[in-house]
Amino acid sequence: MKLYIISGEASGDLHASNLLKALKSRQSNIQCRAWGGEQLELAGAELVKHYKDLAFMGFLEVAMNIRTILNNIKFCKEDILDYQPDALILVDYPGFNLRIAEWAKKRGIKVFYYISPQIWAWKSSRVHKIANSTDCVFAILPFEKPFYQKYGYDAEFVGHPLLDVVDSYESEPLETIHDNKIIALLPGSRKQEISKILPKMLKVLESYHDYQFIIAAAPAQAIEYYHQFIPKHLLEENRLSIVQGQTYSLLKRSYAALVASGTATLETALFNVPQIVCYETSTFSYEIAKRLVKIKYISLVNLIADKGIVTELIQKDFNTSNLKSGLEIILSKEGRANMLTEYQELREKLGNAGASDKTAKKILQLMN
Repeated sequence: MKLYIISGEASGDLHASNLLKALKSRQSNIQCRAWGGEQLELAGAELVKHYKDLAFMGFLEVAMNIRTILNNIKFCKEDILDYQPDALILVDYPGFNLRIAEWAKKRGIKVFYYISPQIWAWKSSRVHKIANSTDCVFAILPFEKPFYQKYGYDAEFVGHPLLDVVDSYESEPLETIHDNKIIALLPGSRKQEISKILPKMLKVLESYHDYQFIIAAAPAQAIEYYHQFIPKHLLEENRLSIVQGQTYSLLKRSYAALVASGTATLETALFNVPQIVCYETSTFSYEIAKRLVKIKYISLVNLIADKGIVTELIQKDFNTSNLKSGLEIILSKEGRANMLTEYQELREKLGNAGASDKTAKKILQLMN
């Protein structure tokens, strides 16, 4: 059986790799060609393009790179036709994947969408395009199944794959740590995010000398890229360090965290680390998003809980004063206890473990 997988970012690469492993454990003759990263490659996929070459975020950034995006779509279609897969598995990354899904379905290729696009946030009308372009959508958030049912489409709720990833994680040693409690800094995985978010995160260091700050560097970015945003004295005084490819080991040891909005907010919660969610993009992209996106929160933690468990600092609210006020709360005994209690309720809402295996089983049933 030949499969073609498309994921466009680090989290998609991780979840796609675990799905591929689950598929191979159930059927040994699977071959796979994929867009993704190191995790998919380690799972046995032949890598076509790395997600670091696909990561454009925000309306302005997408517009500036539209020629590259269109060339990637054209190349992807040609590559799928050359490979002739039995099925296409799309993982999140909706701007790209929805175009490919519609095209592939018209050519008689089976299309499975793992990790439903967040169409409930904006452009909910796209649910009809998804229904017509896929053989099955696998939803990982509890409110997504009823959302699809409202439009007459029966998506499969399989639970969140991060439950398996986090619960099975075996921690690695971190050479950078010392006796002070750790505050982890997770400024995102794309250069556009890091350049805006990390400098503001670093401004709180001077107020917290009793804590050690450690940056979780994204695997797709060079360590040297981060150095341009870091005052040299922080590294020389051993007040700040950087780890790469060890985000989970860092979270497992952290007392608190400042986290860029995205999948990392949920990962941080599942590791029981009190957090503040931070986000800033270009003014142009933000103003457009503010008018289009119809959600109360931007973090997965608050969206799933349907209430403000974690503080969200967005655009102008993302400043040193608000970061310090938020940290005072989550570093306090009462503030930590309250957030950890909310995290436990969040876990229960996410459903049972085994998302990858449930999805693999259903895909193979539909294929056969």
